[in-house]
Amino acid sequence: MDLAEIWRVMRRRWYVLLPGLLLTAALTTAVHLLIPVEYQSQSTVTLLNSSKATEAFDGNPFLSTQASLTGMADGLARNLNSDGAKADLKALGVTGKHEVKIADNAQGPFMWLTVTGTDPAAVLKSDELLAGYADKRLKEFQTQQSVAPEAMIRMATIVPPQKPQAQTKTRLQYIVMVGALGFVLSLVAVFFVEASRRTPRGKNRPAPAGTPTAAAVPVPVPVPVGAAPAATDETMALRTVGPGGAGAT
Repeated sequence: MDLAEIWRVMRRRWYVLLPGLLLTAALTTAVHLLIPVEYQSQSTVTLLNSSKATEAFDGNPFLSTQASLTGMADGLARNLNSDGAKADLKALGVTGKHEVKIADNAQGPFMWLTVTGTDPAAVLKSDELLAGYADKRLKEFQTQQSVAPEAMIRMATIVPPQKPQAQTKTRLQYIVMVGALGFVLSLVAVFFVEASRRTPRGKNRPAPAGTPTAAAVPVPVPVPVGAAPAATDETMALRTVGPGGAGAT
């Protein structure tokens, strides 16, 4: 079946295709309205060596990097993603969903602090609260280990919380999926109706019981060439005329 034939079937069964397309449009509109747009704000922080460890570099923390800082960043990120941290952040007023992880392709202890939600203003505020909470937790870890203030690892902001950006990918995927599925099902309904209308009713169905069948036609038996015809008995009636004109047999 080529495209021309498909188009002819769609035109012929438009009364089946049109309701399906209208229903598909209604479903895609519902998905567009029911799934809200999400916004995301992200900031980038890094861990720096202590002021005591940077004395050999004239106090420049960016010249003094250690592998242990990356390990500390990983441990801090895990703690900030824990259930306890989520409860603390919620009490502070953080809304939406937050995530902390080491930055992709990072060459050092760089961390991404991300907050996602449906209210842009709340998302931006929550990202700022998350950054402050991360710095607080870093200091608490070291205080629990009785680390001297001058030997404590520090946190610096590389990129402050950015203006929330709309994340429409997920909603667009749902809309495309619903639209494609509705269109395919509409075509299936069209060709199903087309096939059912073209199939003759009663074809290949067994005849009901008691239905008379065609009379058998006798098949003539061929007679061999030269054979004598079958003898037949013939009776001849003789009629004579008697006296008085009465006939006698």
